[in-house]
Formats: sequence, structure tokens, C-alpha cells
Amino acid sequence: MRILAAMSGGVDSAVAAARAVQAGHDVTGVHLALSRSPESDRTGARGCCTLEDARDARRAADVLGIPFYVWDLAERFEADVIDEFVEAYAAGRTPNPCVRCNERIKFAAVLDRALALGFDAVVTGHHARLDPDGTLRRSVDPAKDQSYVLGTLRPEQLAAARFPLGDTTKAQVREEAAARGLAVADKPDSHDICFVPDGDTAAWLRQRLGPRPGPIVDAGTGDTLGEHDGTYAFTVGQRRGLRLGRPAADGRPRYVLDISPVTRAVTVGPGESLDVWRLVADRAVWPFEGVVSCQAQVRAHGGVVPARAEGCGDELVVSLEAPVRGTAPGQAVVLYDGDRVLGGGHIRATA
Repeated sequence: MRILAAMSGGVDSAVAAARAVQAGHDVTGVHLALSRSPESDRTGARGCCTLEDARDARRAADVLGIPFYVWDLAERFEADVIDEFVEAYAAGRTPNPCVRCNERIKFAAVLDRALALGFDAVVTGHHARLDPDGTLRRSVDPAKDQSYVLGTLRPEQLAAARFPLGDTTKAQVREEAAARGLAVADKPDSHDICFVPDGDTAAWLRQRLGPRPGPIVDAGTGDTLGEHDGTYAFTVGQRRGLRLGRPAADGRPRYVLDISPVTRAVTVGPGESLDVWRLVADRAVWPFEGVVSCQAQVRAHGGVVPARAEGCGDELVVSLEAPVRGTAPGQAVVLYDGDRVLGGGHIRATA
């Protein structure tokens, strides 16, 4: 097979490419240039997609003896991931840019170009398993499982994807990289949002959206407890950094319960008010009819809760048998049967 290996510059994608070569495939490496941020030049940046990452990917390709290219997808990434991220926060939602990047960049723009160029599949270093019939499953390494950020991919996208690392723990991946002579064997994992390299999302959004002051309101009394510079600095469930003028009457901590970009009000209240029992998701991938018993996950590294799900057009209604706390519109919900991904969607409303 002709395989395009997406090489981020990290250890996972390097070993995934190496396994594709070892399996006898005709492999070409490609690094995605996604960021136009000045911080992308900085060695040791916290995210991925830096110039340092591009150099590391090229070195790995040289060790493997495969052709290597850099594809400039910065304009597409800006439009499909960054702009939507900003718009979501401005609208009071809490998006997951990694989910969006997989949907629109790695398994849309890259996959479409790869197939047009005559490649048969795209290999990535995601920690997930893919059965021959296209069923997506969790990685054998629970701590590194990435099936959640892949859980809203459509069947035709998964059909041309390959995830060679799903049967391997991260420790084993690093050992294999070292044995293969790959210099990235001990490279730290990327973290945070790749286009916010210093990790300060609120400050980054403030540069994009400017100050949008408004009140912080007590859910029980309606009293104004303080002021803020922009609703985009808050997420539902947030406790720290509220800078309220006075403590709650009962002395208990307050959490962000609601964000209204129209009135610019941030509503705070007790933790139990964050409990969510029902989710409505759109842009759903759900091949089942009727009500299906399953387990729901609403965060990349969160746990699962028993649930019942039913599709309705491109919407998905999920009733939870135990509440999840702090779930917000904009997040993804991915549904499982054990380690098998059933489908998912993007949360539009909660109750």
C-alpha cells in the first residue's frame, strides 16, 4: 500500500511511520505547517506544530529512509479550527479544538489530498485501535487513549485511517523509538492548545476579541458580585479565578453556571447546580435506530457514565443515568460500548 504518514515531530507519529515502513508499505512522511504564530519559532514551545517539531519530523524521516514533505495548511487551519474556536468562545461555548482539527484537518484536508495523490491510507500516531471492519476502539493504554478526539469522525474518514499504536503503551512506544535510533524517543508530549503556546487561553482570546466587560451575577439572589473583562475568559464549571467581591452567604465555593455573551453576564452558584442529566448534540455520527444503552464521555480525559442515546436526524439525544458536572455546549460527547466507540456529536444544549 502507498501510505502517507502524518509526522508531527513527536515520538508517537515517528514510531507509527516506522511500523508502516516495517510492514512493507511504500511510505511518505508529511509534516503539517499549521501555525503562523511567532511562538511557532520558539524552541520548547508548549504546543505542537513548531519549527522545532518540523525539524524533528524531518530527522525521523531521514532515519527511516522515507521521502518527507511539509504541507502548508495554515490558512485552512486558521479558518476551520482557530476562527471557529474564537467564535465558539465569543458565543459562550467551550470548544475542543483537537476534535475539530481531526475532523477538518487531519482526516479531511489531509486525507482528501492524500487520496487525490494516489495514497491508499493515512497513518497517524493516535493512541486508538481500528478493527478491519472500521470499528474504532480505545487504546490498550488508558492513560493515553485518544479515541475520544476521534469519536466524531465519519465512517469514510476512518476507512482510510491507520492507527498502528493502539495495541501499545506509551512506555513501549518510547522504548521502540530508542531501539530504532529515533532522537524523539525521550521528547516530552505536547500539551495545551497548539496555537496558544504559552497556555494562557484567556489572554490569547482577549487579543482577538478585545475587552468585553460585564457583570458576575449570583444565581440565587441576582446580585452583582463583581465585574469581568470578557465572558470568553470563563468556562462552565470554573471555580478558580473568579475574583468575586464577597464570599457566598453559606461559605461554600461558587462555580460558573452559565455564560451569556448577549448580556455579557457570567452567572455563578453552588456546585450541585452544575449537574447535567441530559445532552443534545448536533453534527452527530450515529448509525443506530431506536434507544441504545451505552456509556457517555464528555471530556478527553474524563470518565464515562451509563447513558441511553437516540438519534434524530443529525442530532443525538443522550440521557445520563448519573449526572456529569460542568458539561458545556461546544464540547463533544462520545458514546461507547465497553472499549468500542459507537458514535458521538457536539453538545448543543444541556439540562
